[in-house]
Amino acid sequence: MKLITFVRSDAPALPRLGALRGQNALDLNGLDARIPSDMMALLNGGEAALALARAAVAQAPASAEIPAGRFTLLAPIPRPGKILCIGLNYRDHARESGQAVPDFPTVFAKYANTVIGPGAAVQIPRLTSNVDYEAEFGFVIGKRARHVAEADALSYVAGYFPLNDISARDYQARTSQWTLGKTFDTFLPMGPALTTADEVPDPHNLDIRLTIGGETLQHSNTRELVFGVNALIHVLSGVMTLEPGDVISTGTPSGVGAARNPKRWLRAGETVTVEIAGLGALSNPIIAEP
Repeated sequence: MKLITFVRSDAPALPRLGALRGQNALDLNGLDARIPSDMMALLNGGEAALALARAAVAQAPASAEIPAGRFTLLAPIPRPGKILCIGLNYRDHARESGQAVPDFPTVFAKYANTVIGPGAAVQIPRLTSNVDYEAEFGFVIGKRARHVAEADALSYVAGYFPLNDISARDYQARTSQWTLGKTFDTFLPMGPALTTADEVPDPHNLDIRLTIGGETLQHSNTRELVFGVNALIHVLSGVMTLEPGDVISTGTPSGVGAARNPKRWLRAGETVTVEIAGLGALSNPIIAEP
């Protein structure tokens, strides 16, 4: 399934849990009242709730579909409990950054204020113009995870989606901690949908690409990850309890704007698109902060 959070244009602007069928949406709770009406509740419902959702999608008549253009996609998980990000996790990106390939994951956090959905605008903050793009492959935890072995790790994944780890490079470089440069409002677009794990047989063989105005600026494959999904869940769950709905973003490949000569910052009026094979395309316009 491709699970979504959306609002209808012909109904009160309340976020709803849905699934994509082609370009159209299905309201899962509207099809079966036993299915929760939001993504976090669905994930906390575990496999039983997902089974109800799959059945509802399979049995829904065409008349239940909400046509494209009559709904707006939000971030699949509008307010994750935790957002954990991995730095320097593609070998080519470590090289272009002039840093050694790490032998242990570099972990930092983003917060819910950064999260926006597909089509929503990334704002260039008033405080900086050094705003960079980072195409990333993200995954979502589907059940409580603590001290998980690598061999068992994929069973804890609910699904996958594209993200864009927007970064203010000057603020990121001000101290040894990256937090301020990573956590301006709107700095984590995600979506368009959460593709459930059963539809991604190998998360470590997915093409990932970032384009602006038709120009490809990043292109790689998740096979180039230094630390894959299994290793990250193993390491992170050894430190903290991972909960359903927690988001992990696995890092970006080479081609970021800060490593180019001249440097290539995002500019108001552009649209940036992150596309991952099988997971869809995430596009966001760039504007200046009002």
